[in-house]
Amino acid sequence: MFSTKVYTPDQVAEILQLSSNTVYDLIGRGEILAKKIGKVYRIPANSIAFALTGLDYDLYLAEQEDKKNLLAIEGALADARAQL
Repeated sequence: MFSTKVYTPDQVAEILQLSSNTVYDLIGRGEILAKKIGKVYRIPANSIAFALTGLDYDLYLAEQEDKKNLLAIEGALADARAQL
């Protein structure tokens, strides 16, 4: 079952303490990801994090995972270079 929390632009404006017009501008610029269903927009909760951090939450998690693996990758590269 679909369980992602979604908000209207007016609700997001209240959460972020912005005007509704600003939220619509952010949607138009792609800074807040929204889906237009009929005549209304629905904004997933994780899209609000995108507006605050500049990163989509999935990209943020992937970046954190990459940072965890960076030392192992650098070590493997050093080993491979030493064998040359």
